[in-house]
Amino acid sequence: MIRPTIRQLEYIVTVADIGRIGAAAAKLNVSQPSLSAQLAEVEADLGVALFHRDRRGATPTNEGREIMRRARLILRDMADLRAAASGVSAFQGRLRLGVLPSISPYLLPNVVKRLHSDYQDLRLVVREESTRDLDEGLRSGRLDMIISTPEDHASGMATHLFKEHLWAALAQDDPLARSNKPIELSKLANRTFLTLGPQHRLSHIVAGLAGQVGGYLSDEYEGTSLDAIRAMAAAGVGVAILPEIYTKTEAQRGTDVRLRRIKVDRAFRNIALVEPHRSAASQKGTVLAQLLSDEAAKLLKQ
Repeated sequence: MIRPTIRQLEYIVTVADIGRIGAAAAKLNVSQPSLSAQLAEVEADLGVALFHRDRRGATPTNEGREIMRRARLILRDMADLRAAASGVSAFQGRLRLGVLPSISPYLLPNVVKRLHSDYQDLRLVVREESTRDLDEGLRSGRLDMIISTPEDHASGMATHLFKEHLWAALAQDDPLARSNKPIELSKLANRTFLTLGPQHRLSHIVAGLAGQVGGYLSDEYEGTSLDAIRAMAAAGVGVAILPEIYTKTEAQRGTDVRLRRIKVDRAFRNIALVEPHRSAASQKGTVLAQLLSDEAAKLLKQ
């Protein structure tokens, strides 16, 4: 028998997720002594300690974190294999999807509705996190897939979804707000640029644009949401730089700011569906990427 077995991989991943052996045993419907014995057997087979155990629970060791990451990949592939063999859709069980907060509320609602309608056995868990946290989640196996900027996740396999341009949001009394036409980046020279915090890729793109024309990022305000930086722009604090899907779905509904597309080659970001690296996209990834791309195309045409 090949060890560790698939069942044993399920045991160690469940313990890692819950953090307590007793609670994990209850979830797995096995006794705590039996689960502890299985953990000890896996550690003996692999020759490493997987968990630090103390009164607070069980936390993975450094070696254990890498084992957990690989175990999650194996379990995912086994689920896909069983689905393919039985002719059942791979869209069942749980899918933990991480997504940038600057995308999730605008891109996902119709996609999630479609998934719930077409794949009723799928339990979709969505986590909105920063670029850095999404990368950690994908690497550790905490997240199955993420929607993010592909250049920030070199260890994953990216499927391109869409490219979105960046727009400037200006206070209504700003001299540049007199026109709705695309704006040359040079017109924003020496201005204060408002964007999300540095843990987001968007902030790095905006910093590059600001530096190109002698502008600067606000050192007094770092937005936690696109709505927040739009509100600050409306108050005249600076120029908010917003991604296109947000402007097409949210910002254009209000009259607090004037929106103008930035006319320069570097004023855009690419968005991709990123999975743990493998030889080919999973069935879930292929289907989900198509749904996301189709929805993005509809939004960007508005």
